[in-house]
Amino acid sequence: MSKDATRLNLVAAWRESTVFTEAERAALAPTEEGTRIADAHQGVSDQTWAQAREHYDDDQIAALVSLIAMINANNRLNVIVRNPGGSYQPGMFAGMAS
Repeated sequence: MSKDATRLNLVAAWRESTVFTEAERAALAPTEEGTRIADAHQGVSDQTWAQAREHYDDDQIAALVSLIAMINANNRLNVIVRNPGGSYQPGMFAGMAS
């Protein structure tokens, strides 16, 4: 398995794995806290934001928040239209580009 595949497979266990840098962990934490709203209704903690600020500037934080929101929106849309995870096939949208 490639290094990238290993890292991708370990995203769900990012807290317990050793393959992510401190900066990546600082991005994964607000992603998790901002996504698991039912578990953390208070939103992203001050401690998590402080850790993110150690690695990212204002523009990067804004980009991170935007990406988290887009990922969450896409996941919600897939739930609404009952599009199962893993249904994407490489190249399936190639005809739409032209």
